[in-house]
Amino acid sequence: MWSQCYLLGRSFTNTVRPRRRVVVTGIGVVCPLGVGLRYAWEALIEGKSGVIKLDEPGYEKLPCKIGAVVPKGDKPYQLNIEAKFSKSEIRSMCPATAYALVASEEALSDANWKPENEDDKRDTGVAVGIGMIDLVDVCNTNEALQRGYSKVSPFFIPRILPNMAAGQISIKYGFRGPNHSVSTACATGVHSIGDAFRFVRGGETNVMICGGAEACISPLAIAAFCRLRALSTSRNDFPQEASRPFDKDRDGFVMGEGSAVLVLEELTHALERKAPIYAEVLGYGLSGDATHLTAPSEDGTGALLAMDRALKDAGIDPGEITYVNAHATSTPLGDAIELKAIQSFFGEHSKNVTVSSTKAAHGHLLGAAGNLESAFTVMAIKEGIIPPTINLNELDSTTDLNFAPHVKQEWHTTPRRVALKNAFGFGGTNASLCIAQYIS
Repeated sequence: MWSQCYLLGRSFTNTVRPRRRVVVTGIGVVCPLGVGLRYAWEALIEGKSGVIKLDEPGYEKLPCKIGAVVPKGDKPYQLNIEAKFSKSEIRSMCPATAYALVASEEALSDANWKPENEDDKRDTGVAVGIGMIDLVDVCNTNEALQRGYSKVSPFFIPRILPNMAAGQISIKYGFRGPNHSVSTACATGVHSIGDAFRFVRGGETNVMICGGAEACISPLAIAAFCRLRALSTSRNDFPQEASRPFDKDRDGFVMGEGSAVLVLEELTHALERKAPIYAEVLGYGLSGDATHLTAPSEDGTGALLAMDRALKDAGIDPGEITYVNAHATSTPLGDAIELKAIQSFFGEHSKNVTVSSTKAAHGHLLGAAGNLESAFTVMAIKEGIIPPTINLNELDSTTDLNFAPHVKQEWHTTPRRVALKNAFGFGGTNASLCIAQYIS
C-alpha cells in the first residue's frame, strides 16, 4: 500500500513494509551454569545448580551470603577474563561488558556471521542492555576522588554507561546497523530481544545481535536487595537449595551474573547463506503494571496483558502454547501472581501447559535474566526438552498447570512446539516473547 505524505513542502513516498519472518541463528552464553551454550544447557537439564556461598570479605555480616557467579578459571566451561582481554581493554570496560563480548563472540561464531563486506556490516545491528551499573566501580571511584582529581579513571564514565556493551560489540565487529540499548531492570533481556525482533521484522536490518548482561554482585548490592527483603536468607549453608521458584518454602531470589546473546536474522537472509536455525520468534508483547515500584499488580493484569499482546502480535491462538518459561524469581509474592496470571490467561487450556523457571538453577541475573532464559527456551524448542525447576518440592498454589520439578521432561506436542517467555521488572515493566519451532 503506497501513500504520499508532505512535510515542509517536500514530498516523500513510503510503503508499509510487510512483516518478515525472524529466526534465531546463533546463541552465546556466559552464566553461573557454565561458559558456552552447550555446557550451560547440559548442566541445566541435568538439574545442576550454579549457586554458591560468597566467602569474600564483606558478606559475613549480611543476611544473604550466597550468589550465582560465572565460574572462573581455565577449564572449558570457565572464564578467564585476563586471557580474553588485554589489560587496557579490561580497564576500559565493566565486567558485564566483558561478559557480553564473550557471549557475542560465541553467538556470532555459532551463526557463522562475522561479515567482512561493508554492506553486510551496515545490515547488522546490536541491541544489548545492562540492568544495573557496577556499584563497586562507583564507590571505588569516589574513594579515588578523595585522594585527588587525577586518580579518577578517564574510563569511569564509559564503564558505567548501560549502552557500552552494545557499543563495544558494534565497535569490535564494525556493525553499523541499529545500535540500541535497553535498561528496564529485570525485563532488560527480553525487551532487548523483542526490540531487535521488531527491527528485523520491520525491514530496518537483516541481522541483530541482541541480549543483556549483568555483573553487579557485591556486598553493597546484596545489602541493598536485602533491605528490600527481596533475597533468600534462609539457606546460606545450603546455597544450591536457596533458589526455589513456586515452592512453598521459597523466601526470595538469589542474585546472579552473566550474559546471553542471540543472533536474530530475517528468514530468507538466513536460508540463502545456509545458516543454522534454532527457532522462530513469532511475537512480542509489552505492558505496565502502573501499581508499585517493586511489587507486581496483585491481580496479575500486567503479566496477562504482556502475554496476550505477544500472542496477538504473533497471530496465534493461546491453545498453541504448551510451555511457559516463567519469570518466577523465587519470591513469595511474585511467583504466585505470575502463576495466577498464566492460569487466568490460558483458562481450560492450562492443563496442556507446562511451566518451569530455570532461575532455580542459575539464580536471577537481573538485566541478563530474560535473555538467558530465552536462550534456554530456544534450546527447549530445538531439542524437545523442557528444563526442570529444581528445588520444587511442594507447590503452594492450586492450579491446573503442569510443572517439571527436579528433572527435565520430554516435550511432546503437535504440530509444533510453541512457548512463551515472560520477564518482569521493577517499576512494573513487563515483556513476553512468543517463540516457536521453525517449520519451513
